[in-house]
Amino acid sequence: MRQLFRLLVILRVAIRYRLNSFIPSGVSLKLPLRIALKALSWLPDNDMERGARLRTALQELGPVFVKFGQLLSTRRDLLPPDIADELALLQDQVPAFDSETSVNIIETALDQSVAQAFAEFNTEPLASASVAQVHAATLHNGQQVVVKVIRPGIEKIITRDVQLLFLLARLLERFSMDGRRLRPVEVVTDYEHTIFDELDLKREAANCSLLKRNFEQADELRSLLFIPAVIWDLSSENVLVMERIFGIPVSDIDTLKAKNTDLKVLAERGVEIFFTQVFEHNFFHADMHPGNIFVDASDPAAPKYIGIDCAIMGSLSDFDRYYLARNLLAVFNRDYGLMARLHVESGWVPEGTNLHAFEGVIRSACEPVFEKPLAEISFGTLLIYLFQAARRFGMEVQPSLVLLQKTLLNIEGLGRQLYPELDLWQTAHPFLEQWMAKRYSPQRMLSELKNQSPALLEALPALPNLILKQLHNQTAGGQLSTPQKQAQLDRIEGAMRSQGKINTAIIVIATISILLSLSVAIVTLSVNGHLALN
Repeated sequence: MRQLFRLLVILRVAIRYRLNSFIPSGVSLKLPLRIALKALSWLPDNDMERGARLRTALQELGPVFVKFGQLLSTRRDLLPPDIADELALLQDQVPAFDSETSVNIIETALDQSVAQAFAEFNTEPLASASVAQVHAATLHNGQQVVVKVIRPGIEKIITRDVQLLFLLARLLERFSMDGRRLRPVEVVTDYEHTIFDELDLKREAANCSLLKRNFEQADELRSLLFIPAVIWDLSSENVLVMERIFGIPVSDIDTLKAKNTDLKVLAERGVEIFFTQVFEHNFFHADMHPGNIFVDASDPAAPKYIGIDCAIMGSLSDFDRYYLARNLLAVFNRDYGLMARLHVESGWVPEGTNLHAFEGVIRSACEPVFEKPLAEISFGTLLIYLFQAARRFGMEVQPSLVLLQKTLLNIEGLGRQLYPELDLWQTAHPFLEQWMAKRYSPQRMLSELKNQSPALLEALPALPNLILKQLHNQTAGGQLSTPQKQAQLDRIEGAMRSQGKINTAIIVIATISILLSLSVAIVTLSVNGHLALN
């Protein structure tokens, strides 16, 4: 009943703000929908501009819909300017909640009054977003900070909207073949985890600390991105206190230009930060809309990013990172045969797919795009073309990659806003090639051997018993039913009775293997060093 009521609320908002006007006239609709839209066209027009109507409707529908609008606001290459400008207001200008309520939440969480915790506290919000708002304050030691407070009652609102999304996802899976391929229930499940994680400010504080540590490992990384420090003593699940940053909003292009900021360098550094987070650190900021990004332009020739709001972070399995990198390199190299094989190997399309036919479809989707200059190619658009081309082969949406795809679209939209001639390919291609080379370098092999050798040596003594167990299981299952195979099993079991000798032999073999690997690595490094010197 609650879900039905929520659907009625959405319908009421859609009618109030005439959202039917956003449906293209050429879209094929079922007869009942066509009749409904015809009836809506007789209603009086809303006086607001269309962009303002869409923004206000999303705000009224709540944080889940605001998040959707935030993503759309970064894609100025896909939206008319008037709509993009209005949706950009969703990033940090959501209506604030009562300041007295905010103070009560802070004092309850910290178990002390605001006056005791802070030397100064501004009750007027500095910014207000979909799930929290921020106040400026000063600590007793003089440090300027910001205080982030979760909106009261927001968890119930999000729970209600997520339940509605699950209902729509199940209906889509039930009544549409395309819906089952898109795996909407899994996508909504991933989104549910993501948005509820955003409500835990302790988790966000930990994310900030890790991201800050990742980019303070070297001067080169430190010059790319700054993350403010967490004030742990004054932070809890619903209140987060961090050092205050002073930068230029990345969307304020006029101010950046007035300070002679090199926008080309800034855009390229954004791409470099993204790929570093994904492939080097495997921990990436997944909510990089302009409201969360500022610029330190004190050195206009080498501008530095400042990142805030680390509530939504992403990571990938080694398997996904490996196949993602190889697929991206195959795209860059226009190696359509490799792309087809990788899609099958990774499980993104079913086994048994006709590779030659699939390669042809990928080629037909990509070649028209590559006829344009690289700087004009939208990577997001190319992904859409590839997805459409692979539909007939049963390609499914990978829920584990949804967050990454969203972030990539954000980064590309932001980069093109800063520098329309941004060549994403030129920045990403060498990075991925270097990462793949490093992945298979002798240094990494040595590091992996060093990390895994204790566990390997610990497990080796149990290996004979595991082999025997597997052989017995196969015999019980009828896989070794012939007298010859049973006799072979008996001989193997008899040979393994001397456990001490076997363990010693295995450890010796493992040690020799490790020494051989080390020798090969050292020789390889020596040869490479000799070639480099010559």
